Amino acid sequence: MSPPTTLFAGLLRRYRRRGHLRHHVRRFLSTHSRPSLPSIEYPLTHPIYTIWAANTSLGKTLVSAGLSTSFLSSPHRKYLYLKPLQTGFPDDSDSHFVYNKYSEFFSQNRPEFSVFASNHVLKASVSASEALSRGAFEIERDEIVGCGNGIVNLGLYEESRLQGSENWEMKGFSKLVCKTMYGWREALSPHLVAERENARVEDAELLGMLKGCLGIESESEKGDVLCVIETAGGVASPGPSGSLQCDLYRPFRFPVILVGDGRLGGISGTISAYESLKLRGYDVVAVVIEDHGLVNEGLLSSYLQRRVPVLVLPPIPKEMSNNLMEWFQEALSTFHSLEEIMQSAFLERTSRLRNMPRKAHDIFWWPFTQHKLVPEENVTLIDSRCGENFAVHKVCNNIDLITQQFDACASWWTQGPDANLQIELARDVGYATARYGHVMFPENVYEPALECAELLLEGVGKGWASRVYFSDNGSTAIEIALKMALRKFLFDHKIVSDDLVAENAESRVDLKVLALRGSYHGDTLGAMEAQAPSPYTGFYQQPWYKGRGHFLDPPTVAMHDGVWKLSLPREIESQNPSLEELTFSLRENIFNESRDTSNLADIYQSYIWQTLQLIIDPSGSTQTGALIIEPVIQGAGGMEMVDPLFQRVLVKECRNQKIPVIFDEVFTGFWRLGAESATEFIRCKPDIACFAKLMTGGIVPLAVTLASEAVFEAFVGDSKLQALLHGHSYTAHAVGCTAAVKSIKWFKDSKTNHNLISEAMLLRELWDSELVRLISILPAVHRVVVLGTLCALELRAEGSNAGYASLYARSLLQKLREDGIYMRPLGNVIYLIESMSISGVHIVIGQNRPVAGIVRFDLLKVISRIELWCLSFVVICRD
Repeated sequence: MSPPTTLFAGLLRRYRRRGHLRHHVRRFLSTHSRPSLPSIEYPLTHPIYTIWAANTSLGKTLVSAGLSTSFLSSPHRKYLYLKPLQTGFPDDSDSHFVYNKYSEFFSQNRPEFSVFASNHVLKASVSASEALSRGAFEIERDEIVGCGNGIVNLGLYEESRLQGSENWEMKGFSKLVCKTMYGWREALSPHLVAERENARVEDAELLGMLKGCLGIESESEKGDVLCVIETAGGVASPGPSGSLQCDLYRPFRFPVILVGDGRLGGISGTISAYESLKLRGYDVVAVVIEDHGLVNEGLLSSYLQRRVPVLVLPPIPKEMSNNLMEWFQEALSTFHSLEEIMQSAFLERTSRLRNMPRKAHDIFWWPFTQHKLVPEENVTLIDSRCGENFAVHKVCNNIDLITQQFDACASWWTQGPDANLQIELARDVGYATARYGHVMFPENVYEPALECAELLLEGVGKGWASRVYFSDNGSTAIEIALKMALRKFLFDHKIVSDDLVAENAESRVDLKVLALRGSYHGDTLGAMEAQAPSPYTGFYQQPWYKGRGHFLDPPTVAMHDGVWKLSLPREIESQNPSLEELTFSLRENIFNESRDTSNLADIYQSYIWQTLQLIIDPSGSTQTGALIIEPVIQGAGGMEMVDPLFQRVLVKECRNQKIPVIFDEVFTGFWRLGAESATEFIRCKPDIACFAKLMTGGIVPLAVTLASEAVFEAFVGDSKLQALLHGHSYTAHAVGCTAAVKSIKWFKDSKTNHNLISEAMLLRELWDSELVRLISILPAVHRVVVLGTLCALELRAEGSNAGYASLYARSLLQKLREDGIYMRPLGNVIYLIESMSISGVHIVIGQNRPVAGIVRFDLLKVISRIELWCLSFVVICRD
């Protein structure tokens, strides 16, 4: 939908005045870059499997070679074998073994078609390269090219044409391609040998090369292709950086063939390996074990509930002189069965993925979605997530792909874990499920609930809260908070006696709340009554809505044209505050407590006091029983930053009138804004506060309402009817409490959350100030708000193009999703939310001067896309 003509003209004038903007953006893009994890992408045109083992020396390479004998039994096929990590090189080379054994097998069986076979070694440590002067590869020293970090580019290659019994031009041919990506000299664990040979390879580099190998080999291929990636050692063996390989390869999440242990004691190791893989979200397609005469396959099949087939290979000859040809021949039927399982699982997966968007479109009723505006082809199919990225399925030019999207909206603001915490949470949640299942909460105690409550009172509730009330989601936590606050108000103002049983209808008053326009506190009926009229409360949405509150227009702060500016409602602006109090050179000045003695603070206090006097009912039949605010940032209302000075004055005035104060921190809590609680920014405490979302790392639903002891005392009495009669079947469920305990500890520990400045208990700046400034001066952008993990921008729009119902940004959002950034806007407000534990580097400008901030290519893409989007509208206007 195009902007109005008047807006076109304005944009065009701004572009003419600021023709240098694109130059600034281009210069920034060219001079500010950093190493980043590769965007995970691979084709689903053919099966790609990883070969894992329960331990080392169980026959992974034999399985890889055996699959080549099975798969290459027909022409017009290609078998790609990748060995990312090879130690003991060149004496040990699994890729050479597969290449050699298949060649021998081919010569012995001599099919009608030919096979072009090749073996490649891409990179190795200096020590490994020096051992290559003799052997399978002949290489001159001056051919070796160093690439830093003790690694050299080898680019070694051996090949042979295996001639079939018939003319290959008549019968066709197949290809065997074997590749070693990295080799080290000593036969040790990769992390040890990488250190000893001073040849460390970081995870990002390894994954990038793996992606490149898969991409190159998939180009222009015709016929059937099968790719296997063979890991090193066991499932939990470390890679060269020290990361466990089951974690290292997790971003790709390739399906798995697990080589189990058929020896005495091997059942335990095989099951442990299987569960380690499942814990990380891998799909195990089959288990393969060697026959040691112990019939281990029966128990394994039973344990796996026969959902995962267990295949048995014949005993492997122990004589070193045996060339294994007889063994491969004997095992061929098993490898044929394994290949069929792999092919079948692949076809089932791709068929399921292709059908899911249509099925979802036909049977789902998505929240906050107008289904008429979502065609089937726009449904995003999420195959998995790793850290803050989705792995999504796409069909491009009729080719299936798994590609990566950055979850820019943090899955409705719940996500904060990196990939490491995600695995830790999976482990702990699994433990809690196994230990407790679910147990009821009233009058009971169990460790996760108690530890969670203690952490909350020592953290976000420190200094004011003494009680923790558990529930299941943020909206419900708000309902509970309202019940608490209204009871507290009744008792403080002696509107009811201690004998609640004797109270009758005549003694009741109409209690309302005091809230801010633009606030949002959830979708349950009571929570909606505590917020001002909005698209969420309209008659179509909530015909019962009356709005049981008084709603103030708050002053807001945002960056406009490179400067932080304060926007005042008309009632306050009419009191003529000084202009110097309306702009801020630094965002930090907005939160400075020295503003408490300013003229603007007096204006706020007068405005609030007068408003409260106006809404007092002289008859006493209507009372303001609670104040509820989202501290600093109003989330669903459009990511508005409310002036913290205004909120601080508002809280103080309500305390003076004995109105209980509720902070809705469902969005703002647990480091979302850069501190564990938003109370750090407005520098005052509530009587009641609500938390959810990030409390569990976004893994499972759980919410809490914290309260002061004074609030709790309002519910203490001799009758059960005086208690807070509210609860849920899953109140304080052990799984959620366990996830919360892990997340709370993880986020506030600088050893695990590397963005935490431990002495200040604040996150370091996650957004580069120059990038933010560039965004704010884009002609299409009205305002920018950046705080903690949030970067929000409102696109300049008018009329129906503005507000929550706006479709103004649809084309921009679609382009960003194509760029690998998944955004879900609030009308014409778009935003990115980072993880508080996101990894990154300080950028460097000029004389090696570090700037505190993380440059994300996601943010750079947003700048570029907004520019292109805006320019396209300007072209329309000029035409």
